[in-house]
Amino acid sequence: MHVKARTLAFGGLLLALTVVFMALGSIIETSTLFLLAAASYFVGIVVREFGLRAGAAFYIAAVLLGFITAPNKFYVLTFAAMGFYIWGIEAVWRWLEKRPQYRNRRMIFWISKYVIFNIVYIPIVIAFREMLFARAVSDTMMIIVVLGGQIALFIYDRAYDYVQAHLWGKLRGRMMG
Repeated sequence: MHVKARTLAFGGLLLALTVVFMALGSIIETSTLFLLAAASYFVGIVVREFGLRAGAAFYIAAVLLGFITAPNKFYVLTFAAMGFYIWGIEAVWRWLEKRPQYRNRRMIFWISKYVIFNIVYIPIVIAFREMLFARAVSDTMMIIVVLGGQIALFIYDRAYDYVQAHLWGKLRGRMMG
């Protein structure tokens, strides 16, 4: 019972921080993407500490609470896309861990990252074209936006790896020990 209570308490703390970061993204406009990225990284921490089911529950709870509490609902949708990506790559990583017979698992993992990202990113860019851009955008500009998203994904993913390996790696012993 102690372990479950501790897990629930820690998850609740991370959920509160996630919602605060989403709300702060609406208040501190210059740091919106940074705060939303940081909020989405908590999804990965929950998945790594407690599993995919707990991570999915955490993700759904964060999105629902974000819609209830965050002033800017568009930022909650942005968090939802980022959190889905994090949950998806963690699921792929766990799936690949169970299959050591696959060659080039690292390459499969990187391809999976870009597939998951583009499943979310490209439909959003196309569907919300008018909302994302102040004026009509040419097809060439849309291609540039899609390619720019691939570069942004690389940076976002590298930052996530850094947070997991270095920041969470150092804090984990203090918080979970």
